[in-house]
Amino acid sequence: MPERLLTKQINVGNIKIGGQNRVVIQSMTNTKTKDVDATIKQIHDLEDAGCEVIRVAVLDMEDAKAIGEIKRNISIPLVADIHFNPDFAIEAIKQGVDKIRLNPGNIEDENKIKEIVELAKEKHIAIRIGINAGSLNKKYKHSEEAMIESAKDHIRILEALDFRDICLSFKSSDPIETINAYKLAARTFPYPLHLGVTEAGGMLDSSIKSSLALGNLLLDGIGDTVRISISDDPVKEVIVAKKLLKACRLYKDIPTLISCPTCGRIQYDMLPIVKEMEEYLNKLEKDVTVAIMGCPVNGPQEASRADIGVAGGKDSAILFKKGQIVRTVPQSEIVKTLKEEIEKF
Repeated sequence: MPERLLTKQINVGNIKIGGQNRVVIQSMTNTKTKDVDATIKQIHDLEDAGCEVIRVAVLDMEDAKAIGEIKRNISIPLVADIHFNPDFAIEAIKQGVDKIRLNPGNIEDENKIKEIVELAKEKHIAIRIGINAGSLNKKYKHSEEAMIESAKDHIRILEALDFRDICLSFKSSDPIETINAYKLAARTFPYPLHLGVTEAGGMLDSSIKSSLALGNLLLDGIGDTVRISISDDPVKEVIVAKKLLKACRLYKDIPTLISCPTCGRIQYDMLPIVKEMEEYLNKLEKDVTVAIMGCPVNGPQEASRADIGVAGGKDSAILFKKGQIVRTVPQSEIVKTLKEEIEKF
């Protein structure tokens, strides 16, 4: 397991972030927040997938006033994403939100900033300052250093009001710029860091960019929360995040699927089995490694560390455990057999 960078611990609802606590998985709804029923349903789906903190967009006062009803119907901490309008932040806090994403330097009324901070102190609400490379103030020249300077400007406002329950993010659509910005931030600030590559694209592009950037940072011990930004169903963000954290040896109770890329030796219909088992394992909380291999020539040996596996023969597969062959299973019973063995594991 990578040695974690020590950062200041903050509370977001009942979850502790920073202070070398476990890395927390976050996502964001893409429903209209004022559509309370749709937003709650999507959050429930995300909860079931393993999301631990959820963020909603607050575009107007109706969205802000919906926070209370949403909060009463979900089980994970709720974050309000607010830009420019301080009244939305004030209302969201009054409605019981657990954290707000806000850049205080974007609010011109100092009295409103003080009101937000005093309310946040009273309610023990953390504030995330989110710096995006693509939306820096025009006074900064685009660079990783400029992102850090922008954060300093915002942080100074909060610290001057004796507020330090702060989380920071430094997102870019460029994974290398993201890595550099967060590494610089880790050397500069004591506050917990929320990791993400912004505007990362669809499932394929985002998985590659996010794995490159976040995997690099996590292996260096940097990062306290993560969001994988995908232009798709946000449940997919949670699934990719879980798999990434498992690959970095930061999470345990996540299944691992091993499968070969297939070749001319394959004699059974393997790919539909991989797809069905992948969907099944995505919903499972168990530290089990499952292998689906194309042929018995190398299958059990190459996947000998798997807890349970199959290797295809002609319209069938051999079932093996820890590299030891158990029996032959007909094609029609492979998925059923795997699921039964996993349930028993």
